[in-house]
Amino acid sequence: MPDQPSDPQLILEMRDRVARARGEAVRAVGEGRGPDAWRAALVALESRGRFGIRMGLGRSRALLHTLGSPETGVRGALVAGTNGKGSVVALVSSALRVAGIRHATTPKPHLVSYRERVQIDGLPLAPLPFAQAVTRALDAADQIEERVGPATEFEILVGAIFEALREEEISTAIVEVGLGGRLDATHAWDGGVAVVTNVGLDHQQYLGDTIEAIAKEKAAIIVRGDRAVIGASERGGALDVIRHRAQRVGAPFTIARAGTIRSLGRDGIEVELEGRGAVRVGLLGRHQGANAAVAAATLDALRDAGIASVSDEEIREGFATARWPGRMELIPKALGGGDDRDLLLDGAHNEDGAAALAAALSDLEPHLHGATGARNAPLVLILAVMADKSVAELCAALATSPALRAAQVICTTVGDVRSLAPDQLAAAVRIAKLGAEVQIAANPNAALLAAAEHRGPIIAAGSLYLVGAIRGELMRRGVLPDDGTRDDMAGSGI
Repeated sequence: MPDQPSDPQLILEMRDRVARARGEAVRAVGEGRGPDAWRAALVALESRGRFGIRMGLGRSRALLHTLGSPETGVRGALVAGTNGKGSVVALVSSALRVAGIRHATTPKPHLVSYRERVQIDGLPLAPLPFAQAVTRALDAADQIEERVGPATEFEILVGAIFEALREEEISTAIVEVGLGGRLDATHAWDGGVAVVTNVGLDHQQYLGDTIEAIAKEKAAIIVRGDRAVIGASERGGALDVIRHRAQRVGAPFTIARAGTIRSLGRDGIEVELEGRGAVRVGLLGRHQGANAAVAAATLDALRDAGIASVSDEEIREGFATARWPGRMELIPKALGGGDDRDLLLDGAHNEDGAAALAAALSDLEPHLHGATGARNAPLVLILAVMADKSVAELCAALATSPALRAAQVICTTVGDVRSLAPDQLAAAVRIAKLGAEVQIAANPNAALLAAAEHRGPIIAAGSLYLVGAIRGELMRRGVLPDDGTRDDMAGSGI
């Protein structure tokens, strides 16, 4: 698995920036200035991202040990998979909230605020405690650096997460794997339940070029003593690989089979789940039938492991009321000003995610509202894609939807250095025959303005960074309520 270390001179420059930010964070924490402390801690944390991507567990284990092993006081589920991780976590979390079980989740990536990456009962950790946890994790990183090298941003984040959970006295967590599984920093923790939602081609530069190779990386989170849940299909041999891993380490496992979809609409789906009958799910798209099956099996595994017990009635209520911002999220009257049209937000950041969105639109399009008086107006697709993705394959997957082939497509960028330039994206869109017309917008806000000139419902997809930028803008406009994620500071969003 390749590493991507940063240039040594860049690391030296970043060290100086980190040191200055940490000094300000310590002062602000001492004075109880939460927003200022968070602002400085965020600068210090994100600057570590320049230290590169270096896979491995040595630094994470050393950092957690130096913090006093806060992760040992937490049990729960570690969730890996190419797609569906966030939906499974959202469904499990919703059921736990209904059951009154205080718990943490760790969604990735964040949409509007970095603080979304550690949530207590569905709400982002407040600025001051998150800043305190980050500063302590940075101190621990200093102590181990001479022995194991500089910790990366994500490794420090994992340390900060478990440090925060200890301070908040949280003993149950549903943790989303960052990248792969075997060498991901989250795998320094074992909560007792290991979940693999599915396996597809993504992050091949780190995980391998085949489904089988990627499945091995994800299956490695299953260790002796765990209970395992497998949502992967036979595709590319993924199921066999993960099942073999569970059998080899002696982990009891459940294969979660996607339930039969009984109905779909703009308010969610109804799915037949094995042993539970018809269950209402508040998330959109027929692919949520598979995620609901994995989530239900995960809750069963948590019960059997003695971690958390949720009744069938609580599962039903939790699944029906589950929400997952930015993932097949339908926002009515999103443009305001008397405009009745819908905006559908979905990351769809890889080929499988794009295919799921394309399939979902076949069911959803008849239920989507266009501008006032509009009937059968073409969809408007706002698209931004990271340059390290398989752009051609992603566009081709979106083009399997007749509604998207006939759409008005607006190509934009999120301003990140990894974001594909709009003109390059537009070229890929045209090659894939995605959209009847294609135009370019300089940024997400400009794309929203351009979309308003058309009459159809709006879809924003291709990157969660795009979704986060649009959600943040809708909060600023008052279309969406602030759910605790607005920081109103440079660098805190996408």
